[in-house]
Amino acid sequence: MQREIIQTYDGSSSVLIPESNLTYHSIHGAIQESRHVYINAGLIPIIETGLYPEIKILEMGFGTGLNALLTLKTAETYHQFIQYETVELIPLSLQEVEQLNYPGKEELFRLHMAEWNIISQVSEHFTVFKINQSLLHFKTQNRFHLIYFDAFAPDKQPELWTPDVFLNLFLMLEQGGILVTYSSAGKVRRALQSVGFSVEKIPGPPHKREMIRALKEK
Repeated sequence: MQREIIQTYDGSSSVLIPESNLTYHSIHGAIQESRHVYINAGLIPIIETGLYPEIKILEMGFGTGLNALLTLKTAETYHQFIQYETVELIPLSLQEVEQLNYPGKEELFRLHMAEWNIISQVSEHFTVFKINQSLLHFKTQNRFHLIYFDAFAPDKQPELWTPDVFLNLFLMLEQGGILVTYSSAGKVRRALQSVGFSVEKIPGPPHKREMIRALKEK
């Protein structure tokens, strides 16, 4: 699969798949989108409850490692222990990672060089468990406080935005757990609600009016 490293409008890198015109992040800004959707709307509200000595996160789509990197930095800032589990079928090469311009290059390389299918201690407050597998076939007995759902857009990868997929994720969440995603499509909201999530639309990142935060209430 051909991939190109591109620069988004906030100056940060993303990846483009030319044959399908798919990008790994918003072209309006990779870092600002990831920080807004996953850190500010998902992780920080959970940290600030003070309920969890160790927060368990599942990311659907490791990609460039940007969400993991921002989560690692947040863990260190808040002195919050985080277990991070992430699923990716087609990882970037280290040559591609070298072209990314995210702040914290050493930490980014530690994340990408961590062995697959083994828990790795990346920092004092952060472990990562990378799983080399399709999102469609992913199963685990682990339970999570937070899910980052960062698959390609629903019109590009509709098979990943179905009630069956969301039911699988619902069952992986602890009671009171949260799923956050950049999409606010009506069919996504309805699919989440159909399996038991309480869904709210909240302000999205720049150039996107809304995003979804879904809560497992029971």
